[in-house]
Amino acid sequence: MTSCVALIVAAGVGERFGGDRPKQYQTLGGSAVLRHTVGIFLEHPDVDDVQVVIQPGHRELYDAAVAGLDLPEPVAGGATRQESVRLGLERLAARDPAPDFVLIHDAARPLVSGATIKAVRDRLDEVPAAIAAVPVTDTLKRGTGGLVSGTVERAGLWRAQTPQGFRFPEILRAHRELAGAELTDDAAVAERAGLDVALVEGNPENLKVTNRDDLAQAAMLMNACLPSLPQDVRIGMGYDVHRFSPGDHVVLCGARVPHEARLEGHSDADVGLHALTDAILGALAAGDIGSHFPPSDPQWRGADSALFLRHAVGMVRARGGVIAHADVTLICERPKIGPHREAMVARMAELLEIAPDRVSVKATTTERLGFTGRGEGIAAQAVATIRLPAT
Repeated sequence: MTSCVALIVAAGVGERFGGDRPKQYQTLGGSAVLRHTVGIFLEHPDVDDVQVVIQPGHRELYDAAVAGLDLPEPVAGGATRQESVRLGLERLAARDPAPDFVLIHDAARPLVSGATIKAVRDRLDEVPAAIAAVPVTDTLKRGTGGLVSGTVERAGLWRAQTPQGFRFPEILRAHRELAGAELTDDAAVAERAGLDVALVEGNPENLKVTNRDDLAQAAMLMNACLPSLPQDVRIGMGYDVHRFSPGDHVVLCGARVPHEARLEGHSDADVGLHALTDAILGALAAGDIGSHFPPSDPQWRGADSALFLRHAVGMVRARGGVIAHADVTLICERPKIGPHREAMVARMAELLEIAPDRVSVKATTTERLGFTGRGEGIAAQAVATIRLPAT
């Protein structure tokens, strides 16, 4: 049984981006760029684990960006990208067993598709190295002193992207032998070491966020993909119930709401997020929340239900899909939902990585009938619409 690990390189300081934080920690669609990138690989069926390399001084930013994701301890990067990758590979080499394949990917490429990841990984069954790349289509000019000094023949030229995939022993050996060479990417390391590197046609939308214009373009691409995806539109439904027990607040749709009781459950008992998570899993035909997060598992005791919803969103992203809309109905006599609806919508939009106008939270009562009418608990219904690439 072969294994494949994604090594996400997030150790850059982002000098060209500017601002108060490096580009990999900037916000895109309600979450950090790094979180989008990690989530795609974490949920991909061909990737067994994800290892991130960071700058030691960014630990607080990193922890906030990936909160709730199931990741190993990050690797402290080096002074150059090449050194950071080598340090990440050394961490993987210390595993027992070490992986068979590694996909090295820039944290600042958050729009990589699941299809590109699969194509690179599959090529490694035939060659020792394979990289995502796109053919050069623009005419290239060489400039000297602000003037054109020549035209570069573009035939046979490709723009290298990531992921760049390798058979692990070969790329580890290459990085060790060429430590300090300051090569621009891992394919260059492999080439210098004599490895054959295959080209796998990638996607032009797999852009690298380098400056603020790139970040704005990435945001537009995320929004634009909603109407342009092939029409495999799916709708899932979810339902959940939790009883009241003594307490002073409830958590509903990600918002803390003061109340004279709390909701009883193994996690934080957020009935709204539980119903929505089940709706997304239902749209994917991927079981229910209990099959992914068993209530018998002590690690989920008291857990923030945002973890469950992010997991479901990550599964959609790994399939190359998007969340198009979410609608949650809370059924209870109390507490009053109206004063907290805006906060609930904002939090759910952040978790779903979509605009707030694609999220709905409603409330209703049962006219004092049944267990909700007697004030014994809260129920929630949810409907989620997702779009997946047509198969």
